[in-house]
Amino acid sequence: MTTKDHIDRLWTLIKGVFTPEPGLGRIALALAFGAVVHVVFALAVLAMVIAMFFGMSESLGTVPYPYAIAVNALLVLQFPIAHSVLLSGPGVRFLAKLVPGPHGKTLSTTTFAIIASLQLFLLFACWTPSGIVWWQADGWAFWVICSAYAMSWLLLLWASWDAGAEVQSGALGWMTLMKNSKLRFPDMPTGGLFRVVRQPIYLSFALTLWTVPVWTPDQLALAIVLTLYCLAAPKLKERRFKKRYGERFTRYQSEVPYMVPSLNGARHDETATQ
Repeated sequence: MTTKDHIDRLWTLIKGVFTPEPGLGRIALALAFGAVVHVVFALAVLAMVIAMFFGMSESLGTVPYPYAIAVNALLVLQFPIAHSVLLSGPGVRFLAKLVPGPHGKTLSTTTFAIIASLQLFLLFACWTPSGIVWWQADGWAFWVICSAYAMSWLLLLWASWDAGAEVQSGALGWMTLMKNSKLRFPDMPTGGLFRVVRQPIYLSFALTLWTVPVWTPDQLALAIVLTLYCLAAPKLKERRFKKRYGERFTRYQSEVPYMVPSLNGARHDETATQ
């Protein structure tokens, strides 16, 4: 048997794993992806909350300086770059083919959430702290800032719910596969926080970066880079929405502000939907 025969046989075995028989095999595959995505998602969120609470001064990275500067830079840049690429047309097609067999497209949203969660976990868990602490809140300032930090995360949770929690958490793909139905994305979000600002998820995430009780050079660098990403990345998202929803999104875009909330947008939306 030649090397090519061995490779072909291995590829056949891999496809067999991801191409289960109808019924219980399909459900098992869906549940396996569901378990993975939600565990990794939870770990990523936990790592983010804890690491930023301490201003990136506590993490698992141990790369010696000055090499740690380059490694940390790669960690912070890999998320926005890969995130944006995977949401592009070629990236979406890549995700659909990433899982061998007939279910790759259905599981693509779950696969994307797994990759994004792993990226975030690596960023926040593997960061090498500089060891420099500029400022740490105490007394009443500590509790005020902690309350703002918690509120920022609650806003992010609220915005994610309004946008479609099943998409944001990666549940859409594996639940669709388990039900053996066609993949259907939620409609264009215009309710809840989306009535007052077009990008509440990015806005809320940016707020979590700046409402921390400990400030270090690490936190400042992270906050600047990811805030710039939060301001720029939605432009690409809105380009996709404009192509998908056409005049409907153009009208919404003209009525609701991009990143700074407006109560006028909420009142107009209420009137328009009555």
